[in-house]
This record gives sequence, C-alpha cells and structure tokens, in this order.
Amino acid sequence: MKKLLLSLALLPMMAMAGNVKSPNGNIELIFKVDQTGRPVYEMTYKGREVIKPSFLGLELAKDKHASFGNNERDLMDGFSILSEKQSEFDETWQPVWGETKNIRNHYNELTVTLEQMWLERVASKKPGLQLAPKQHRRQMIIRFRVYDDGIGLRYEFPQQKDLNYFLIKEEHTEFALAGDHTAWWLPGDYDTQEQETQQTKLSEIRDRMKSAVNWSNSSVAVFSPTGVQTSLQMKSDDGLYINIHEAACLDYATMHLELVDAQTKTLTTQLGGNSNTYTPNPTASEYPLPKPFTLVSHLTPDATGLKGCMQTPCTTPWRTVMVSDDARDMLSSNLILNLNEPCKIEDTSWIHPTKYCGVWWEMIVGRGNWHYTNDFPSIQLDKIDWSKVKPNGTHKANNENVKRYIDFAAKNGLDEVLVEGWNVGWEDWANMWKRDVFDFVTPYPDFDIKMLNDYAHSKGVKILMHHETSSSTQNYERHIKEAYELMNKYGYDAVKTGYVGDIIPRGDHHYSQSMNNHYLYVIKEAAKHHIMVNSHEATRPTGLCRTYPNLVGGESARGTEYEAFGGNRPDHTCILPFTRLQGGPMDYTPGIFETQLSTWSKNTSWVRTTLCGQLALYLTMYSPLQMAADLPENYEREDLAPAFQFIRDVACDWDDSKYLEAEPADYITVARKAKGTDNWFVGGKCDENGHKTQIKLDFLDKGRKYDCTIYADAKDAHYEKNPKAFVITKRVVKQGDVLKMTEAPGGGFAVSLIAK
Repeated sequence: MKKLLLSLALLPMMAMAGNVKSPNGNIELIFKVDQTGRPVYEMTYKGREVIKPSFLGLELAKDKHASFGNNERDLMDGFSILSEKQSEFDETWQPVWGETKNIRNHYNELTVTLEQMWLERVASKKPGLQLAPKQHRRQMIIRFRVYDDGIGLRYEFPQQKDLNYFLIKEEHTEFALAGDHTAWWLPGDYDTQEQETQQTKLSEIRDRMKSAVNWSNSSVAVFSPTGVQTSLQMKSDDGLYINIHEAACLDYATMHLELVDAQTKTLTTQLGGNSNTYTPNPTASEYPLPKPFTLVSHLTPDATGLKGCMQTPCTTPWRTVMVSDDARDMLSSNLILNLNEPCKIEDTSWIHPTKYCGVWWEMIVGRGNWHYTNDFPSIQLDKIDWSKVKPNGTHKANNENVKRYIDFAAKNGLDEVLVEGWNVGWEDWANMWKRDVFDFVTPYPDFDIKMLNDYAHSKGVKILMHHETSSSTQNYERHIKEAYELMNKYGYDAVKTGYVGDIIPRGDHHYSQSMNNHYLYVIKEAAKHHIMVNSHEATRPTGLCRTYPNLVGGESARGTEYEAFGGNRPDHTCILPFTRLQGGPMDYTPGIFETQLSTWSKNTSWVRTTLCGQLALYLTMYSPLQMAADLPENYEREDLAPAFQFIRDVACDWDDSKYLEAEPADYITVARKAKGTDNWFVGGKCDENGHKTQIKLDFLDKGRKYDCTIYADAKDAHYEKNPKAFVITKRVVKQGDVLKMTEAPGGGFAVSLIAK
C-alpha cells in the first residue's frame, strides 16, 4: 500500500458528501471520501448497481517541470471534503445541424470541493533552527452531472499556490462494474481505431486480444492485453445497457480503459504494439489494484511517456456513464453533446449539411492512383519541375475525370465533389516520417484548379478539398494559413483532412494531449476561413461538434474503405451507432451499389451488405456529411439506377428522430423528419441473421397523407449470395398505418414518406 500523505492524526474520517438523483429519479449517484482520504463514487439505476464503489484521482509524475519537482504529491488520497453544493439545470438549445431541431439539457449537479493537506520539513528562516514544518494545501473539485440517461464527472483544479504546474503520470478513474457483462469493444490503441468490433464477455477480452488486432494497419500501438477503447458498449445479464465514454476532450489526452480481470497483476505501463515501441515507459503505480471487472482510465502518452502537462486553472474531460434498460436510449442520448460548451462560432450561416460524391472509391479499390508519376523513388518538393516529369497514366485526379464527377453531381443534386490526389507529393507520402511531404497548394500538371472550380461553380457544385497530412502535423500547421487562403480564393468551403502513418513530431501518438490540441487548432483555423472540416484518422469524437459545428464529420473507425480491404462484417454498422457515433457523426461513405468489386476491377473483395442495406446507412449512420461513394457508372446502370433515387431524395439534416427498435450489433430501425419539411424517412439495418419488423407510422401528422416509396430487399436477397436484389413499391399512407418489412441477411430497407 502506498504511504499516505497525512499523518494518522490528520486523517479524515469517512465523510459523506451526500447523494444526487437524476431529474426523473431513476439514477442515483453517491459520493464519499474513505478513511484514507480517497474519493469514492457509486451509481445505481432503478435501484440496480451500475457502478459499484469506485476510486477517483490522478497520479502525478515526479519531474523537474512540476511545481513540486521531484517532491511532487499525487492527487489520489489524503483528501477531506471542504464543501459541497447541489444545483439543478434545465435548458433547451438548438444545434446548427443534428438529429433533432431542439435538444434538452436537464441535469442535477453535485460539486464537491476537496482539500489535501500535508506537512513538509523545510529550512527555517529563524536563526538557530535547522528545520521547521510547513503545511501545504491543495484543492481539487469533482463535479458530477446526473441526467435521466447517465452521468458525467470531471476533475477541476482552481489556480492555487501549491498546485500550479503538474504532469500526469496516470489518471485513476475507476468504473467498478456489477458483473461480467457482454461487451462490444475495440483493442485499446494509441494510434488507430480502425479495428473490427469484438463481442465477448469482459472476462474473455484477454484471450481474444491478440487475434482482435489488425496488425497490418499503418499505425498500431496496442498497450495492454485487456485495454479497450471508448465508447465501450456493454449489456448486463439482467438487461441493462451501459456505455462508458468521455466528453469535451480539450487540452488532454484521449482516454482508454484497462480492465482488471482475474489475471491482472498490475496495470499496464508498457507499450505492446509495433509502432513507436521506444517510447519511454513510466514506472508502475504503487496503488493497489481494484477488484476484477473494474475498468480503469488509461490515458494516451506523449513521446516522453507522460499522459498530460497541466497548468491551473484547468479541467479534465468529462467521464461519462450512460445506462438504460432500453437499447434505444443509447442511440437517442444527447448526454455527450450536452457536456460540451455551447457553440463558440458567432456566425454559423456558412455551415451546412453536405451530400457529395468523389474521386476516391476507384483508387481505394485499386483501379487508379493518387500519384502522378512513377519516375522518382522519392520526392523532394523543391527540387522537381513537375511540368517535365512523365505521367503514369493512372492518376485519377485529372481534369477529364474530375469533370465527369462534377457533371454527375450537378445532374443528381449532389452538393460537392471530393478530389483526392490533386496536389504534388503523393509519390512517397506514407509511413516515411517525412516532414516536408505536401505543401497543400501546388496541383499536379493535369489538375487545373481554377478551371475545375469555375466549371463546378457554373453547374452549382463545389469541390471538396483534400489535405492528407501523412501525420506530419508540424508541416500542416506551417502551411495551413496559405492552404486555407487558397481554398477561399477558389471557393472551397470544406476540407477532408487525413492523418495516415506515424506522427511527426516523431514518437508522439494520434491521441495524445498535443495531438488533440492540433486537431482543435485545425478546426479553429478553418472556422476563421469559413471552412468545414471532415477529419480522418484523427482522434475519436467527444461531442466537440457542439462547440465547433464546422467539425461536420470524421472517420475514427473502420469505414467503407475496408470493404475493399477484405470487408467489414455485416453487423459492423449495427454496432457503430452504439460506440463510435456516441461522440459525433462519422463520414462512413456509404452507397456502394456494386458490391462485387471484381466486376469492374482486379480487387477480389466484396461488400458485406445488400444494396438496400447500403441505402439504410443514410439513416442509421447519422451524419450531416453523406457520400454517394460508388462510381457514377454504377449508379447509372439500368438495373441499379432506380435505387439511386433514394440517395437523391434523403435529407442530411433533421428536425426529429425516433429510434423505433434497436439491439447492439443486431438491428437498428430509425425514423427521421427532414429539417424544415413535413417529410419523413425511415431506415432499418440488420446483421447477418436478417430481421423482421413492423413499423407503426404513429409519428406522422394526423389527418395527412404521404406518398410512400419503399426500397426493400427482395425475397431471395442475401448479402453474399444475391446482394443487389431489391424491390421498390409505392403506396399512399397515413398516421396509424403499419409497414411490414423483412430484411435479408446483411440487409436493410429505406422508406421515403413525402407529405402530400
């Protein structure tokens, strides 16, 4: 046991700070400080244990950069309760875009101010005495917000003499679970979320970990045999749905969770992946392990091995626990958004939902290239005359091909066209730890940036900029002003950023404190130029899109591109809304109609959904940024074109959303009302087992009729055997009518309800 900070005479007795309940009374949170001065909380739902008594605190590094240097004290024990305050908050706010027009933010709050005291022997200023006791005092605030669907908690540090600068060795926020729950999890990783979701009991994570990791990913940094990512979705044996995540991750490292199981001897301090394996490792924690089935926070380190550099006043992100006995509540929750600050962009008129296509899928599949020439084994941007190099003939970001996509977008009412590979440097861009990899302003000779933008604008279409950084963040930040000014000059209003490969500065990780600060810097700089951001390979979202709504989308999970890399499981998109989408929308890039890639390329992979399953994703995978990802010629095929009408019709922004049924990794059915209209759209997606459902149209306006178009799997449809078999039926419906739907294995359905 670690030596306590206070003498026995100064130890506080067990102190109760009281309890606080959710507005509806279903959730109760209890807080106390135990006999050693460690903060403890617990949580129940309708009287059932959700989080058993769990410790809170931060272990600090003894380092010359801390206020107390090598005599630094942890923020783990020795606390007493100085004060407590309870309050209620209730507001309704309107997001710039979202699943609903209005969001209610209603919670009860408990704020506990803790005081930590210790004595230090210091040199006396009085003559004749060598040493004298000096008392130190530190304050730490723990703030709890209790909603009807969960809780948020965070640490707050006021500015104070004895806590000025401090370095985080590890945060020790515990979540002691009530049982061996079923969990849907991704391997904990400092650099990638592009893993396939695993479904096991908590006790089975350790045995599954090695096979669960996609070791071929460009950046892998797995840290523990029981480490998992957030958002972590679980289900108890008695039917409680529990989700653990974080909100408002600002100036802080991304949190993972490390499970203490029966085999855990010590919390992991050693990096176990194949990326940046030289990263210094901190010494093991001296604090005792919690009991099995406790999840403990595990922060992403920087290149030094430290987890955070803090200066008071400051706060941590919110740690969140959502709970319900109805899976639909997991999907409709706004808890993560509500824990973020209100919008900080004064004028948001330039931010808009976007539907786009792009020069992308054919390169992902392998029918073309991002790079322009094959002449050079390596590229130094300032030493090449691009007008004199030999083109390879397979570069897809060329004038003719881009104009083809622009024409398609204009014909079908799509807003923008993404073009990847337009700028010089793609010949040796990836995994070289190369700083000067792109300049973000110089196009290849076959990409006439002015002509193409003029052509697009003449047809009512914009081009969506692409900035792949190759994870050279130093390079991107020094070029970003010039790059965004170029976008403004030519009328670009959105950029897709990318962070493939290992980070520069070398040794850092994608989800460290400094990298999270970089991603926010990009968003803020983009806002100054009225540019929306779609961030790929960046940190997982934590609801910052409320504060900065120009963050319109991101990746941070296995997207459609993996359908060209061996495929995603049919249940993949039935779990992502419970996990990845908790913190914000995903640019999943759906709409692949030709699921057998070998029909038009040499790629033997195939998409694990039916065509109607692809249509459903425009509803079940919420995003204000939606791509029609397939090739224009596939959408124009006589046998497939009728289904494309739904992509043309479906909205990207909503006044209301109703989750009709849901079960993690099995099925999701949702109805959404298009913003500013009386039109509804309904979508359902299922796993490999298929699904039958009855949709009661109770959400329609009474006394009104609707033109109903149903896009459904054919009777013999199957994601593997017959993926493109679909049936379109039309009818007139009203409130109270019932639609009976049968989803094929790996399939789904989509319905448009246009008010008459």
